[in-house]
Amino acid sequence: MNPIQGTEFQFPNQKSFYRGKVRDVYAFEDKLVMVATDRISAFDVVLPRAIPFKGQVLNQIAAHFLKATSGLVPNWLLQVPDPNVSIGLRCEPYGVEMVVRGYLAGHAWREYRAGRRTVCGVTLPDGLRENDRLPRPIITPTTKAHEGHDEDISREEILKQGIVLAEDYEQLEKYALILFGKGTEMAAEQGLILVDTKYEFGKLDGTIYLIDEIHTPDSSRYFYQENYDQNQEKDLPQKQLSKEFVREWLIENGFQGKEGQVVPDMSDAWVSQISDRYVELYEKVTGMNFEKCSEGAVMQRIETNILNSLYS
Repeated sequence: MNPIQGTEFQFPNQKSFYRGKVRDVYAFEDKLVMVATDRISAFDVVLPRAIPFKGQVLNQIAAHFLKATSGLVPNWLLQVPDPNVSIGLRCEPYGVEMVVRGYLAGHAWREYRAGRRTVCGVTLPDGLRENDRLPRPIITPTTKAHEGHDEDISREEILKQGIVLAEDYEQLEKYALILFGKGTEMAAEQGLILVDTKYEFGKLDGTIYLIDEIHTPDSSRYFYQENYDQNQEKDLPQKQLSKEFVREWLIENGFQGKEGQVVPDMSDAWVSQISDRYVELYEKVTGMNFEKCSEGAVMQRIETNILNSLYS
C-alpha cells in the first residue's frame, strides 16, 4: 500500500480546508470531516516519510474511545464512514490542550531531570525517578499551535491572558480528569498503564465537547503493567506503547526539532517497523484484531465514502 501523504478533495458546500500535522480537515457549515493521513510528526515537525496504516490506526482507536466515553463527556463524533475518516460537529476549539500525566515520563521527565520542579505551574516533589507514578494525576496544559511548537503554560497564565474563561476552564479540568480515569480503567483491562495523554475541547451552542482524537499513540503514552514494579525497582526502562520510540530514535540521531537540525533519513525497514508498532498498539489497546484496509484505490475509496455520508 502507498501510504496516505495527504488529500486534496473538493466537496460541494465545503467552507474551508486545513492541513494539520497528521489530519486533513474539511470544514462545512456545521460539520468537520477529518481524514487521518499516514503522516507522522515528532517534536511538532512532520517527518518526511508517511507510515503505512498509521492513519487507520489513529482513526479507529480514537473512534473506539470516543464511543466508550460518550456517556461521560459530550464529544464531537457523529460517524466513521471510512477507516481513515471521522465526521463530527464543528465546534469552536479552545486555544489550549489539556495534558494529563499520571507518571513522570517524556517531556515532564526531561524538565524534571534538568532540575525544574515546577511544570506548567504544578509543583512536583523531590526524589522522583523516571517513570515513577505521581502522587495523583496532574494537568500540565499547553498552548495549541497551528504551526511550530506547542508551549507549556500554567492554569494561572491561561486565566490571566483570558485564553479560556475561568468557569469553562474548570469544566475542562473536570472533563480531562474524568476521561483520564476512564482511559486508565480501559487500559488496565488490557494489561496496560495509561501514562499520560492530551485532550482537546471545543464549544458549540454553549456546550463543551471533547474534540479531535483520544487515547491514541499520537496523543498518549502507555506502559505494560507486567513487570512495571520490577523495572522501577531495578531502574530499568519500561516497555511502552507510544510513539516515544520514534522521538528517542530522532534524539539519538541528533534531531529534536530545533532550528538548524535536519531530520535523519528514514529507511524502508525503519518505516515498516514503525507501522508494525502502531498496529501492535491498536491491537493491545483495543483488544481487537487490526484489519488492514488497503483494497482498491485508497483516495477514491475515501472520497466516495465521505460523499456518500454527507450527501446520500
